[in-house]
Amino acid sequence: MSEASNLVIEQRRGGVAMLTLNRPERHHALSASLSGALDEALERIEGDESVACVILTGSGEKAFCAGGDMLEMSGVEAPGRRVSNAGHVINRLGRMPVPVIAAVNGYCYGGGARLAISCDIRIASENATFRLPGAEYGLVVGAATLPRLVGAARAKELIFTARKFDAAEAFAYGLVSAVHPQGELLQQAWKMAETIAGHSPEAVRETKRVIDAATLSEAAEKMENDANRRLRGSEDQVARFRAATQRVTGR
Repeated sequence: MSEASNLVIEQRRGGVAMLTLNRPERHHALSASLSGALDEALERIEGDESVACVILTGSGEKAFCAGGDMLEMSGVEAPGRRVSNAGHVINRLGRMPVPVIAAVNGYCYGGGARLAISCDIRIASENATFRLPGAEYGLVVGAATLPRLVGAARAKELIFTARKFDAAEAFAYGLVSAVHPQGELLQQAWKMAETIAGHSPEAVRETKRVIDAATLSEAAEKMENDANRRLRGSEDQVARFRAATQRVTGR
């Protein structure tokens, strides 16, 4: 096992690389440091032709990724620090040339849900829960990408209400392709990844490229990004985010 940093642990097995988010004290919330470490790991893997499939998960049994680091983003902690754009690493993940499997092992909220949605395949543990709270916070989160997985009507319901839903619901909606007991999740992720890695690497890459071309809309992604540039920092958005930060963290 190699450890690129204490924030993202990298493990290799044959043609499979597993990246484990490792900030358990904050449920792997995407701080500037964690976003940067994940971005570096993905960039390194992207340039490594020996990698045929990637697994993304969180350490421990409570969280995949709880979203953006609200204390850092709101300025409660480390005021004045430049916060890296988590959207950049999410976009890089979605454009990886090889398949990425999200092994969702707990909380999968906000930016964490966007990470999972950007992966090619999602499997979940029985205790996994999901939430897309963008509308509550005054932002657009997942509108460009969730509909291709769950359909337009369900995506609107989940995003408009910002409600929490569990792994069984996620499976019923088509967001995840399988639900496993917590203790079996990574074993199943490795099994799937190694099966994929055993096939023709070029054929798998080209298949991913074609499916993405058929189902992803660059125009929709641009619309979401443009909307957030307009919304972020507005009086309403700042008030909503600060109120949400206080509710979630008590600070």
